[in-house]
Amino acid sequence: MAEADDRVVRVEDVRKSYREGDAEHIVLDGASVDVRSGQFVVLRGPSGSGKSTLLNLVGGIDLPDAGDVIVGGASLVTMSERGRTLFRRRRLGFVFQFFNLLPTLTVEENLQLPLELNGRAVDGAALAMLERVGLAARAGAFPDRLSGGEQQRVAIARALIHEPILVLADEPTGNLDDDNAESVLDVLESVTRAAGRTLVVATHSDRVVRRADRVLELRHGRILERTATT
Repeated sequence: MAEADDRVVRVEDVRKSYREGDAEHIVLDGASVDVRSGQFVVLRGPSGSGKSTLLNLVGGIDLPDAGDVIVGGASLVTMSERGRTLFRRRRLGFVFQFFNLLPTLTVEENLQLPLELNGRAVDGAALAMLERVGLAARAGAFPDRLSGGEQQRVAIARALIHEPILVLADEPTGNLDDDNAESVLDVLESVTRAAGRTLVVATHSDRVVRRADRVLELRHGRILERTATT
């Protein structure tokens, strides 16, 4: 009997370039990688190396010029734009550097929104998730009344509340001081691991690298495997 395929992400010979005036800037050039269920994977590389581009491709926000991106067994390349939107909403979670919370909604309402959009029951789910990230007491507050670290913990809770198969984070500690960064990383790692979620983080931070199961470095359009200590 064949083994079950536990690959949550498959990037297959992907090429992506952008025009800069008359010049073509190649960001990814035959990039390939697999990410398996439950892994905590870090993407590293200098600015402009393609970390955010790769996250956008895996998140279905952008499409490659060539190659395929398969998430949860589904090819994002062959989906319609609406199909990718629904896929992101239902199966992916996102954590951004600048939180991206809706300022006119309370903390609890920010968490309820993904459930409502997916037609799922809201009963008590937001408060339960806020309890897991240590912010149940702030459920009725608006985002602008929270510290940066608290806002990022809310963003993590929002990314996980609808039980995605994959969480993508782009510089999740880049806008935080050292103490808040460490606290947010504790929450991000513990909650995603406890839920058995797959986590891919683009970062420059060594403190994130030290926590990862795998480190992938982007160089010259390719993806190279590194150890977490390099």
